[in-house]
Amino acid sequence: MIIEYKLPCRRLFAQRAITLEPFSEPCGRPPRLARLLALAHKLEGLVQSGQVKDYAKLARLGHVSAARLSQILVLILLAPAIQEYILFLPENEAGFLAERHLRAIAREPRWDRQRALFEELLRYRR
Repeated sequence: MIIEYKLPCRRLFAQRAITLEPFSEPCGRPPRLARLLALAHKLEGLVQSGQVKDYAKLARLGHVSAARLSQILVLILLAPAIQEYILFLPENEAGFLAERHLRAIAREPRWDRQRALFEELLRYRR
């Protein structure tokens, strides 16, 4: 299977074609932290759109406690750069990050301080 993209080029009149071959091996399951972060965004979207009345109802529907739901939802308070890092983290490197450490970082209101704490965590864990 070959995927072909045509990219418009402003300086050249002809379009260049780029062919990409997909990975031969399956990518596998995303790390647990990435799945939790994606879940947090999905749950927040359900409440914001009005599909679910409030967070208590959401906790009941998900068969989790309100406290656990709060723990999951606090992950969306992380700086966007940290969220991107977590979402694209390979499975083999995900073992050194713990959710509880990320929750502590997410409670810091300033993103620049969050990034500094996260970089310190990465240096310490590796």
